[in-house]
This record gives sequence, C-alpha cells and structure tokens, in this order.
Amino acid sequence: MSLSALKLQGILALGAVLLGPGAAYGDSPSAGLAAVATYADLADLADGTPVVVRAQPRKIAAVEPARARGVRPGWGRFYVEARTEALIGGTVPLGEALTYLVDLPLDAKGKPPGFKKKSVVLFARVVAGHPGQLQLVAPDAQLLWDAALDARIKGVLRELYAAGAPPRIGVVREAVHTSGELAGAGETQIFLVTARGDPAAMTVTRSPGKAPQWGVSFSELVDSGAPPARDTLAWYRLACFLPASLPGSAASGGDADDRTAASADYNYVIGQLGHCPRSRR
Repeated sequence: MSLSALKLQGILALGAVLLGPGAAYGDSPSAGLAAVATYADLADLADGTPVVVRAQPRKIAAVEPARARGVRPGWGRFYVEARTEALIGGTVPLGEALTYLVDLPLDAKGKPPGFKKKSVVLFARVVAGHPGQLQLVAPDAQLLWDAALDARIKGVLRELYAAGAPPRIGVVREAVHTSGELAGAGETQIFLVTARGDPAAMTVTRSPGKAPQWGVSFSELVDSGAPPARDTLAWYRLACFLPASLPGSAASGGDADDRTAASADYNYVIGQLGHCPRSRR
C-alpha cells in the first residue's frame, strides 16, 4: 500500500470526512473552483474559521464512493496532498505539508475540475493532534486562487478581525414606532439580539414630504446611525440573516396603527438592504 493510501486511510479513520451536503458554484463542473464567490459566500466561509490558507495541491486521489458519505449527486470526494504557500488568515501554525478532503463537481466523464499544481484557498480547521491535516469548514470550502480573490478575502478578514466588528444577528427582539406631531412623521426603533449579546438597533425616521431615513447602530448608543454600504460586514449581518418580514411578536407598544407603521418601516429597511446573493447552494 502506498504512503498516500495509508494517509488516506488515516484521515478517514480520524473522522475528518465532511458528512454535510456538498455545495456548488454555478452549474458547470468547471465552475467548482472558479473565483465567482459573492461577498456573502466569502463571509460565510471566513466567519469564525481558524485557518485560511493558500496552498498548492500536489497529489489528488478520489475517495471510493462507498467511503464518501453524504456527497451530493454529481459530485465526488477527493483526498489532496498539498504544499503550504501562505497563511492568509488565522494564527494557527501550519507546516509545509497539508492533507485534506474536498468535494468537487464532476463532468460528464466523472472527472473533477483540474486544480493540481494550481494555487487554491482553503477555509479550514486543523485536525486536533494531527498537524498538517486539515478539515474544511464546508465540503466545498476550496476556491481557485487568484490575486483578485486574495484581495477580496483579505478585505473580508480585515472586517471580521477589526475591533468592534458588527456581530452576528440572532433575532429581532422588538420594534417600537412613535408617531410624530405632524401627519406622516414618526420614528421606528428596531432592536436586535446579537450572538454575543452586544446591542444593535436600526432606526427609521419619516418626515412629511421626504424620503425615509434609516441607519443601524452596533453600539450602546441607539441613534440613527447610517445605512451600511453593500458588500460590507454590517450589510452582510443584516441583509443575509434578518427575517424577510417583521415577526409578529416583535411589534410592540402603541396602538394597531403604530404596530402597522413599525412593520412597514421594517419592510422598508429590508428593501433598502436588497437581496443577499449567494452562489454556493
């Protein structure tokens, strides 16, 4: 039995196989490694990931279907031996040699996209007690590297690592509307529950004859803030995770008209944030 086969047996025995469903980038097999990921795709992969590394695959071997549990139809699982090129994110020390498993789409001949001796980006964690063995954070968490993708990933990581970075959003806790003295005037404050327990709120202000103004604050100070720019971490936290409509339990206080206004203001914010596009599915 070859050394690669022994390593493959070992990594399977350690439970490093990813059992979740695979995910695709587009519809064509060649797109499986293409740098077509959206901001949300990159943030999904990078958020909380211990290691983001650029590597060069040197050896690739298909895992027998009987041993590759949970692979989606039309995909295959592959064992890869690679050489570390650069640590893009994280502080976990890595050696020069890496091994990991990845799920890839197959073409009509049952072949995966060619990536041997090309640079790839891996979003992964190190297998405990086995330096050099990585477990991808998702079955498809390997992207074909290029300079533009590298810059985009580093931009996402800078936002994630920054002090005071917008936290993950849990649920909408409460939405309170206060009518103004003039007809058509009013303010809605929408309070959010975050994963860390940090305060977060969105505010919508309406004035007669003017377009509504809104913003978000991720601090103790609940003010109007400013709308987040698209493809930023603050935008991602809201656009990609807020419910499409205000939960009925969140509209509180005031009369029925106030609760209706709060729901309308929430819908306005969702419309301003726009769709959260993802190419991984």
